[in-house]
Amino acid sequence: MTHPPILTTDLHAHIVKAIDAAGGWIGFEQFMALALYTPGLGYYANDSRKFGLMPAGGSDFVTAPELSPRFGQTLARQLAQALAATGTAEVWEFGAGSGALALQILDTLGPQIERYTIVDLSGSLAQRQRERLAAHAGKLRWLTELPPQMRGVVVGNEVLDAMPVKLLARLNGVWHERGVVMAPTLLATPLPEKTSSNALPPEGGRVSLGAARRETHEGHFMFADQRTELRPPLEVAGHHDYLTEIHPQAEGFVRTLADRLETGAVFLLDYGFPEHEYYHPQRSMGTLMCHRGHLADADALADVGEKDITAHVNFTGVALAAQEAGMPVLGYTSQGRFLLNCGLLDGLENAGLPERVMLQKLVNEHEMGELFKVVAFGAKNQAEWAPLGFSAGDRSHTL
Repeated sequence: MTHPPILTTDLHAHIVKAIDAAGGWIGFEQFMALALYTPGLGYYANDSRKFGLMPAGGSDFVTAPELSPRFGQTLARQLAQALAATGTAEVWEFGAGSGALALQILDTLGPQIERYTIVDLSGSLAQRQRERLAAHAGKLRWLTELPPQMRGVVVGNEVLDAMPVKLLARLNGVWHERGVVMAPTLLATPLPEKTSSNALPPEGGRVSLGAARRETHEGHFMFADQRTELRPPLEVAGHHDYLTEIHPQAEGFVRTLADRLETGAVFLLDYGFPEHEYYHPQRSMGTLMCHRGHLADADALADVGEKDITAHVNFTGVALAAQEAGMPVLGYTSQGRFLLNCGLLDGLENAGLPERVMLQKLVNEHEMGELFKVVAFGAKNQAEWAPLGFSAGDRSHTL
């Protein structure tokens, strides 16, 4: 669905002001935050529909709860065990999207949940969640920030991938942070895709890169790199040019959870890799991707506010941040294995073909089953226990 021109025009102007205020260059992390979360204008803060099975309905992508209610019903079994093991009765969901997962969990667990707290920055999405979850209104509350202390079980489905990332580019053997500037003037030819070996700027200088061949005229955003001391957590073998992401906000998020979760557990489901796969020498173009109308593209600087911008999760970095902050890893595995361990296929004998097809999308390796992972953490200073979702196929040793 295309937003009214005023929406994208206002967001564009808002980002331009931020670039001007910063001296003409902002890091991609700040650009991504503005594009997604500027109040009323950013992709996740405006009124457009995001979630749905088909593009004909105006949606941009589908998440697991929209594919089948069995996703949330199966996850609820794990949450029920976690609530019992930690002696808590509250579920905290971050980025609840359409509210589909919350409804599935609440319908399944009923009185086992005394309160269901949704933490979401989007006022428009929160309103849709209220409408969808009206039957459970007495248990619900919405927050836009975390309280100083929390108790309960935390769940986040496709939350980490939407947290802004820093882009790092190794060009001619020199590491740069990739940021965003305004295209200065009309160009007769596109800017080069990368710098040549004899065109490195002086220390602290910038290399300008065209965001896309069509974005080469005044008023459009374009990439520009400047040298940095930042590095990926692993040394990337080889001397070839290399683009990747680092995830300070995702890692900061789990550190904050560790600091404030007094009793409970955390379950995060998302697409990504352990560190040694994330920073593989052959993954030289990074993982940044955009989604609109159920189609993917890699041009994050185009149509800002009209499409999702995401990056895959470095689960090793997230796990290390949690551990360093005191939260032990309770398990890590593929989404497919996790759901099967939690009984996704129980009682499937009478299910029709359409339902079986959707379940296959959740667990098959070439669908969501392998690319998506699940990681769980326990609260600090709490007796460890064994979540059933990792009873077979735990991959914690690969992090």
